Amino acid sequence: MTVTDRFLKYVAYNTQSNEASETVPSTPNQKVLGEVLVKELLDMGVQAHMDEKGYVYGEIPATPSCEKEPVIGLIAHMDTSDAASGENIKARKIRDYDGGDIVLNREQNIVMRASDYPYLKDSIGQDLIVTDGTTLLGADDKAGVAEIMALAQRLV
Repeated sequence: MTVTDRFLKYVAYNTQSNEASETVPSTPNQKVLGEVLVKELLDMGVQAHMDEKGYVYGEIPATPSCEKEPVIGLIAHMDTSDAASGENIKARKIRDYDGGDIVLNREQNIVMRASDYPYLKDSIGQDLIVTDGTTLLGADDKAGVAEIMALAQRLV
């Protein structure tokens, strides 16, 4: 599975946080994605578990010749902002972005104008992943989660 495939899979899970909550995690759906991640880690041969607060841990033991080397920790979060809906994400990939405006949602006239986002010019020729503009994509930080999972797969 590519890192893009993983990312698109993970953004489909609604892990929207709730600032008013006094629990950890702030919403139960965050543990649903956590369970998926633990299963993926276990399936690839990584020692993994999720604690009662929804934190997912994975460990890949060092090769014997590297046991005295420093340990590396990789951290990302699964929850997404509650500023926009995290349900029914309609992510799509724009291949070879041409630098122009991006129509996110034709029916609702939601357009990401290149003039409003000048940093988009740095992405010309690259593939972009966007939503339809009615929901949060959740790239912060499911992109990080996808990268960590892809690295774990490569390491094992």
